[in-house]
Amino acid sequence: MKSASVGFSAHLAGRVTTLATCWRVQRTDGQVFGFTDHDRDLTVDGLIYAAATGYQRAAISGRADLSVDETELTGLLDSDLITAEDLRAGLWDGAEVRIFLVNHANLAHGALKLRRGRLGEVVLQDDGSFKAELRGLTQMLQQTVGELYGPECRADLGDARCKLAITSSEWTRQMTVESVPDRETLIAADLDGISAFADGWFAGGVLTVESGANAGVSRDVVDWVQATRTLSLFLPLPYPLEAGDTVLVQPGCDKRRETCKTKFSNLLNFRGEPDIPGMQALLGAMIG
Repeated sequence: MKSASVGFSAHLAGRVTTLATCWRVQRTDGQVFGFTDHDRDLTVDGLIYAAATGYQRAAISGRADLSVDETELTGLLDSDLITAEDLRAGLWDGAEVRIFLVNHANLAHGALKLRRGRLGEVVLQDDGSFKAELRGLTQMLQQTVGELYGPECRADLGDARCKLAITSSEWTRQMTVESVPDRETLIAADLDGISAFADGWFAGGVLTVESGANAGVSRDVVDWVQATRTLSLFLPLPYPLEAGDTVLVQPGCDKRRETCKTKFSNLLNFRGEPDIPGMQALLGAMIG
């Protein structure tokens, strides 16, 4: 059951209402934004809810069977708060959203909470608009909890189970950009021994830009070619890199035991079971 103040309840029971919907969005990088469908900015609990960015939401409904409550948000890129580059960079994906109603003629009535959840993938449209799916809190109940035995390591490189100090200078290398063929490819300057790393050393790793227009943006690495010092990215960067920009690059891990042993010398923390017979061995035993 939704709760509202006495004043808000009386306003809702009246013949004429002055309601506005507000969205409070907190991105995964910690930045907080406020938006409203009112024609003027509103200030609620010290946060300005901007009216410059128009948006339209689908109807909000709730269910009692624990199925995922979803709604859709459609907006226009008519504000500096939301840019195409930030959307392409994925900065809005997974952001926490709180939707509530206010009486814009009397904000002292408080708020009526409507929905809380997280944004799914935000899609940029060709016409300059964007669409985003808001997933309710019950979305978390749909996630699979548990692990399966398998030949590959279940830990992620550098996490608490892997225990490798991946962010140390021993593993994370700084590169200086020499040239940029395109937004998915860069050629590193031959500095700090970068050319000594063998083909594929950084494949599957992560690149994080330190300077320039892309500062703070991370991308997965597809491949590294030693001879040409070429680094290929899985997705393009939102802005072009410039010669002289610096990036941090971590090596990749294919989660195999041999890689854990020879590349990272971390076999004691390997979390896979490569010696357990797999499906082929089971089928062979049944046929035999």
